[in-house]
Amino acid sequence: MQGETSLSFAAGHPAFAGHFPGRPIVPGVLLLDAAIHAVLQARQGADSGSATCQVSSAKFLSPVSPDESLTLSWRDTGKGQVRFDIAGSGRQVATGVLGFGPP
Repeated sequence: MQGETSLSFAAGHPAFAGHFPGRPIVPGVLLLDAAIHAVLQARQGADSGSATCQVSSAKFLSPVSPDESLTLSWRDTGKGQVRFDIAGSGRQVATGVLGFGPP
């Protein structure tokens, strides 16, 4: 399984109010949440049941500004794991591995 989707976090998102005043950046948890939801949605098409998800690793490599256009891509690495990468403006901003198991 592999896939790709576009991401953007609107400047009006409530997370920007405290992260950080005067120089807002997308919190890593929002990037991670987007990756998990996109992969789970893709897996639901392939799997009939739900699965648990574990964040095996996550690295946040570069700050992301509000309204920045991003590309989230993922691919199955085998053994129930999916690697994801998030890129924007010619740079990698996040990467990680998600593990999936039975419900």
